[in-house]
Amino acid sequence: MSPTPTPTPTPASRAVKPLLLRGGRVVTMDETRRVLDGDVLVEAGRIKAVGRVSKRPPTVLDCTGLIILPGLIQAHIHLCQTLFRGLADDLALEAWLAKRIWPLEAAHTEESIYWSAMLGAAELLLGGTTAILDMETVRYTGAAFEALETIGMRATAGKCLMDAPSAPASLREPTDRALRESADLCAQWHGAAGGRLRYSFAPRFAPSCTGPLLRAVSDLAERTGAGIHTHAAETPLELQMVKRATGHDEVAYLDSVGISGPRATLAHCVWVDKEAIRRLARQGTNVVHCPSSNLKLGSGVAPIPEMLAAGCRVGIGADGAPCNNRLDAFTEMRLAALIQKPRLGPEALPAAQALELATLGGARALGLESEIGSIEVGKRADLVVLDLDGPHAQPAAAELVSRIVYSARAADVRHVVVDGRLVVRDGALKTADLGEICRAANAQSRRLRRAVGC
Repeated sequence: MSPTPTPTPTPASRAVKPLLLRGGRVVTMDETRRVLDGDVLVEAGRIKAVGRVSKRPPTVLDCTGLIILPGLIQAHIHLCQTLFRGLADDLALEAWLAKRIWPLEAAHTEESIYWSAMLGAAELLLGGTTAILDMETVRYTGAAFEALETIGMRATAGKCLMDAPSAPASLREPTDRALRESADLCAQWHGAAGGRLRYSFAPRFAPSCTGPLLRAVSDLAERTGAGIHTHAAETPLELQMVKRATGHDEVAYLDSVGISGPRATLAHCVWVDKEAIRRLARQGTNVVHCPSSNLKLGSGVAPIPEMLAAGCRVGIGADGAPCNNRLDAFTEMRLAALIQKPRLGPEALPAAQALELATLGGARALGLESEIGSIEVGKRADLVVLDLDGPHAQPAAAELVSRIVYSARAADVRHVVVDGRLVVRDGALKTADLGEICRAANAQSRRLRRAVGC
């Protein structure tokens, strides 16, 4: 039984009232990267006008002195792991998975998945993230979609797939059953909520998946128009496992089974050489940089400036709560810029480039670059309003993008709009009861800890 009644999908232009964000400093992230003082008018879930707007709809947000940004996008998240926060600290990736994450994922129920997704999505929305690419665990992915539909986030998500003998027995599935369930979820959720929810096929990573499963995923994605989301080249051990099993470099192997190109998103790519970078750029495959996760697990520092110089498509993500432990896009932007500088010099990955990773780069990874990622007429109205009046972001005359990337934090978010709907107003979540989410999430976390003895 579902933990809550399944919401009825509604069209994107559902009865959302026109909205005017008036008098803000608008960071458009359009082709010319305009920053202007003006208004943003939203109608039927889309941006109707940017600049000086004379129309005054019923709902007007006074944004005087505030910053209006495109909604931030995180292209690698595990909402199913939000309840594991603080339960898997100070471990290398392989031990982190085997000792904590896989046993905890195996102990999930439909209810715990629902509340884990609600808790993670609440944190993300309150921190200015409006869209995510989410990898769930192998069971109860429908419950995560129900949570995402209820709370109002834009999300592309998928059931995790693991069928190889090396995968943990508690999560390993027969190939045909895993593919059939994933295809059924795609049929149900790809394009739901007026297009706000989409599906992505999600093989966990090459060592946990057989070649036939990976090839079938490529075929399914091609037929359905869905994306593919997996991990790649996160640690040297992972590379060795793939090389030993297939005889190929991991990026080349994934390409050989059809997991490459603009529809594919590879999280991490820490351990990629020059040839792999050239291949990723040539394919147009999306890479997602997860700096906090890579640092906390000791995985390394991904060569992101080299990828960008080669023409790779790069987004950003927090990964999951147990390897971060926050889902904060501002932290990831700041770290993405800072960690490259000791390696390549202070000019490596400047603030403007970091902001692009969290907006346009994420939009490309979700296959939504024509819909989100910038504030332009006709695009979906996914918007964030920041208050940078705090002392940590002053003086106000400092360069604006620098203040956003190096100084701003999630607590500075004042308002959030997704698909034209005001989901956070004056720092408060409007689409769900945050107290109820925290109470239910804590109850489910206690049950999971008892179940695995941690």
